[in-house]
Amino acid sequence: MMRVIAGTARGKNLTSLPGEDVTRPTINRVKEAMFSSVQFLVPGARVIDLFAGSGQLGIEALSRGAARCVFLDTSREAINIIMSNCRTADVFARSRVIPDDAFHFLSATQEQFDLALLDPPFHHGTVARALPLLASHMAPGGVVLCETELTAELPDAVPGLVKAKQYKYGKILVTRYEKEEKL
Repeated sequence: MMRVIAGTARGKNLTSLPGEDVTRPTINRVKEAMFSSVQFLVPGARVIDLFAGSGQLGIEALSRGAARCVFLDTSREAINIIMSNCRTADVFARSRVIPDDAFHFLSATQEQFDLALLDPPFHHGTVARALPLLASHMAPGGVVLCETELTAELPDAVPGLVKAKQYKYGKILVTRYEKEEKL
């Protein structure tokens, strides 16, 4: 069972789609580490949860004080779960749930974000493909947190984003990219 681990929705149970082929919930230890690394960025942040699945990462950000979150997923079932979970966690009013492909959305939107959360299906190289598109939508000082398999091949930098840190948790790799400051 997934739970919100901190903030206003702490302890609320969230649902996910059955089977890990569609969604693979982030384990609490990894989620806690991800949010500890951005704890001072989250309050008031504009967040995007790409490949949202159950929405648990974006909901965690909203629970911890993010101003708003855009949730994206291509699965209609996932979109319904995200909306239900946002209502359960009482963060629906600050949520925008969009049934769209992350690549299409990023190529069409003008929005800027302070925090991007990426937890796509493993073994497809999705994060490496998304980073260049995402870079132009990150606000100065923005952070991108990516959850991938340990063997994921990720760039050290893409124009506008630079790899800052990597953390290993069992079979999970969390990579932090930061928006390069303009000189």
